[in-house]
Amino acid sequence: MNHVRNTAPYGSWPSPVGADDVAAGEALVEWLGFVGDEVWWTEVRPGEGGRNALMRHTGEGIVDALPGWDVRTRVIEYGGRPWAPAGDGVVFVHYADQRVYRWTPGAEPVPLSPVGDGASLRHADLSVRDTEVWCLRETVLDPECTKVTRHLVALPLDGTGATDPSAVRVLAATHDFMTGPRLAPSGTQVAWLGWNHPAMPWDSTDLVVAGINPDGTLGEPRRTHGGDGVSVTQVDWAVGTDTLYAISDPAGWWNLHEVDPATGAARVLCAREEEFGEALWRIGLRWALPLADGSVAVIHGTSGRSLGVLSPDGSLRDIDSPYTEWAYPATDGTRVAVVAAGPRHRRAVVLVDLAEGTTRVLRPATAGHDDFASVPVHRTDRGADGVEVHSHVYPPHSPDFTAPDGEPPPFLVFVHGGPTSRSHRVRNQEITYFTSRGIGVVDVQYRGSTGFGRAYRDGLRGEWGVVDVADCATVTRGLIADGTATPNRIAIRGGSAGGWTAVVSLTTEPDLYHAAAIYYPVLDLEGWRTRGTHDFESRYLESLVGPWPDRREVYRDRSPVHHVERITAPLVLFQGLDDTVCPPAQAERLLAGLTASSVDHEYLTFEGEGHGFRRAATTARCLRAELHLYGRALGFAPADDL
Repeated sequence: MNHVRNTAPYGSWPSPVGADDVAAGEALVEWLGFVGDEVWWTEVRPGEGGRNALMRHTGEGIVDALPGWDVRTRVIEYGGRPWAPAGDGVVFVHYADQRVYRWTPGAEPVPLSPVGDGASLRHADLSVRDTEVWCLRETVLDPECTKVTRHLVALPLDGTGATDPSAVRVLAATHDFMTGPRLAPSGTQVAWLGWNHPAMPWDSTDLVVAGINPDGTLGEPRRTHGGDGVSVTQVDWAVGTDTLYAISDPAGWWNLHEVDPATGAARVLCAREEEFGEALWRIGLRWALPLADGSVAVIHGTSGRSLGVLSPDGSLRDIDSPYTEWAYPATDGTRVAVVAAGPRHRRAVVLVDLAEGTTRVLRPATAGHDDFASVPVHRTDRGADGVEVHSHVYPPHSPDFTAPDGEPPPFLVFVHGGPTSRSHRVRNQEITYFTSRGIGVVDVQYRGSTGFGRAYRDGLRGEWGVVDVADCATVTRGLIADGTATPNRIAIRGGSAGGWTAVVSLTTEPDLYHAAAIYYPVLDLEGWRTRGTHDFESRYLESLVGPWPDRREVYRDRSPVHHVERITAPLVLFQGLDDTVCPPAQAERLLAGLTASSVDHEYLTFEGEGHGFRRAATTARCLRAELHLYGRALGFAPADDL
């Protein structure tokens, strides 16, 4: 018997995918690893204040390995790998105090690192070497996180460093920023990545190697690869040999290279106009995993990703799979555990047997009315300057409703953060919240996004607030031109750097967008550069806008806080009061200008939230506020109560 769908205006369709379901139903799963034969990972618990639980997949099912503990680090504010296996237990960073702890079965965790003396000590990217934990340590000297030093250190596994700071050995301090150490199989060498202000890690990074002396101290560090405009985004050693693998982009794409640690001679293993890595926003990210048989498991692609096995002869065999995104991979040498997702699949933890080519789901996605999910498609539109702009389109979809003939749907233009980042063309509950109600979504991968090579990534250099805004407008006008969208029913939405692009779009394209939802945005470039953000991004604007103070007038002219009078569209602004990346002062300066105007606006703040909301109640409140703003501005009546 055929299912008959009801007819109702776009935007007004009832949907079982509620704001509370979105907030609680799709866990953020990260930082996978093997402890013996078991796969472990961290999992954000929105219902527990955003706690990062350390989960383990056992023969009896999935259990919380450390109930009550929050396994998360604050290094560079965006975090990094917060745990590592240590024998039959683990070492990990606890969020509340940022100390390193050791846990062994049957015992309570014990601290390994000391309490900071007048400073905040943070740790990440841990590796166990004999009787020590080697890791990155970050020392933060002020509440604004602008005065920071970084060292590679060794913490005694016996816990003596917890009460005696002198027991903690400093190994190296080569750069303003560093990853944690990668230990060679021979135990005689160690490698890490480093970079200095004003470069960001996707601009130029050094691969550093040092010898390990018999007493555990390091020899003279030496750069062996990268630098001079080459970005190395991952380094690892081969299994069983002191051969280095590095993901770097000397030819304009992040490809995998084999590097001689003695001479620095490098050869590309699989030269493709594809990315085998991503921007290093978090310390300890990996995309290539050396395997026991001498091959390497790799994640590669452009607008989507494949998981493959790269053989020593350079041949690449991809795993047959419905998934198009793979993240936080880990290996035991023969199998790969990874977070996988695709256009028809939400995030799940899967275990891939590379020899057999089979995939087993360890942690399935929570049931979430997937029959209401829209299937995204990749789209390109050519801008006025001839450059193709990439986007992902999610059409309105419901198994229960259709719109009246001839009615165009309202559309939301999603702008991802970063800006040197990208969004994934996968099934997404937040997007389904809108599309299942009859609202289309287009997720723009503007120039500056990763995934399409350095030339596309560098297209934003010096042009932030211009090129990104133009690319969003190109895609929006393309949707209007082919009849997918209509001019008076389009809103724009973004967070952080995406919030910047959304607000600048309101000031430069006032007739194109009719509403906006803005999450923890950058709004005042002068203030953000001189007094408004943390160390990691404190000089990011020098590549995005230009050198400071030489281009002071450009910083001022592009900042929407100085052009509030141009904003005519209603908007809602969401801000975490504990945000050190985009502090509330930025939002408050914009609001001061809006208050003097007649523009409909709302400002929602959240105690205890930082840069990126983690609490279920916060996420649900924001989604409801967005939906009702769009209803008022784009001409539909939502079926939901606020």
